[in-house]
Amino acid sequence: MSVPKVCGIETEYGVSRRGGGDDNPVVASSLLINAYVDDKRVGWDFEDETPARDARGFTRDASNPPDVETHLVNTVLTNGARYYVDHAHPEYSTPECTDALSLLLADKAGERIIAKSMELARLAQGSVGEIVTYKNNSDGKGNSYGCHENYLMDRNCAFGEIVKNLLPWFVTRQIFTGAGKVGSEHDREGIDFQISARSDFFEEEVGLETTIRRPIVNTRDEPHAMSSQYRRLHVIVGDANLCELSTFLKVGTTAIVLAMIEDNAIENDLSIYEPVRALREVSRDLTCSSLLELRSGRSASPLDLQWEFFNSAQRYAERTGLEHCGGEIVGAEVLRRWEEVLSALEVDPLGLDGRLDWVTKYCLLERFRERDGLKWDDPKLALIDLQYHDVRPERSLYERLVQAGTIERLLTEEEIEQAVSQPPHDTRAYFRGECLRRWPKSIVAANWDSIVFDVGSGSLQRVPMMDPLKGTRSLVEALLNTCETPLELIEKLGTPH
Repeated sequence: MSVPKVCGIETEYGVSRRGGGDDNPVVASSLLINAYVDDKRVGWDFEDETPARDARGFTRDASNPPDVETHLVNTVLTNGARYYVDHAHPEYSTPECTDALSLLLADKAGERIIAKSMELARLAQGSVGEIVTYKNNSDGKGNSYGCHENYLMDRNCAFGEIVKNLLPWFVTRQIFTGAGKVGSEHDREGIDFQISARSDFFEEEVGLETTIRRPIVNTRDEPHAMSSQYRRLHVIVGDANLCELSTFLKVGTTAIVLAMIEDNAIENDLSIYEPVRALREVSRDLTCSSLLELRSGRSASPLDLQWEFFNSAQRYAERTGLEHCGGEIVGAEVLRRWEEVLSALEVDPLGLDGRLDWVTKYCLLERFRERDGLKWDDPKLALIDLQYHDVRPERSLYERLVQAGTIERLLTEEEIEQAVSQPPHDTRAYFRGECLRRWPKSIVAANWDSIVFDVGSGSLQRVPMMDPLKGTRSLVEALLNTCETPLELIEKLGTPH
């Protein structure tokens, strides 16, 4: 039986500085985060960081795991998220969530946190210049930055089976997860517009790297949980989405597919011949219908393969249920929306304007092209593409579409605002967030699987949280309410009951 698909999203935001001041992106990112956390910062505990661990059980000599940058700004928020400088970007990592809707909420809360950070940094800097961020995936100069997903998986599931099934999944799911992009980068053949902002930057099928020689399936094996029982699948091939349905489907469908892999429920071998090349081909076909060569000898379109995944998922849900894929209610909604989107893509992809990012952006750009008589290589279109992703509410073209009522919403602003400060209730993020809210001055550091307390006397006390499904509100709220101090909490946690 598959394990619950606890999930999260890490988003690296593009950053620039305008109007003066130091244009170093690390400095700009640090200013943003410092402005938001002010003097309430709780540091990140790097005790359990092992980015070089490879799921294949080895690391090739040419592999370069991500650096652990302990010297940069790194903090934990009361909603259970991590907010820090990653290389040259501000990164927001959501708290752990149990379903696609909760994760969408946590991800949208990150957008509001970034927007508030810009506002506070502008006030703090005065006339020294404005720091601007974008929820996108490239700077237009050949550099790409990621939006990574994470899913809890059964340690006993053979990694070879994961790779075999995920390669065709990741190649084809971009038809509803792509953020859209004007032109091409990374020395790829020119194109007017493509579905995915990231597809140009992938060069290998499987590997450990995340910034060079990017693989479709990443092998980092850093579970942040009980390593004997779980692995964390680190997904780097996705785009940064703004449309809520795109994020909902990106996470919800992938969770179901992963559960199916664990339960050996993928009915056919859908392996694609040359998946790296196919990834780019799918991104460049706005009809979603061009044929891909499969290793079985037959040919199929991205839509054909998605329908095969969907039909297997539907039968899996009828036979097994979706309890471990976000619950029956959310899981059923994922299936309904998945089928609805595939049917719409089959008839007319442009009918999904306002629902999927790549379609919404393409239709927006087409309106500008027709109005101003622009060619696809006109620099104005590249600027419009970028402005779609601007996190400033007053400048974002996406937010203008939201205000115009042309974007389908799955969430309310009230729900998102609440998630800015409050953690999910059904994972260990609740315990982390509540402890930070109640006793910020007594917490020395925290990370995904532990909190380090200074209880006022003696040595520091580390509270482990190795199970992502422990520390929930139902399990710890009553205990927290009986404790006035962290010392009381430590003492009660140490008792046999």
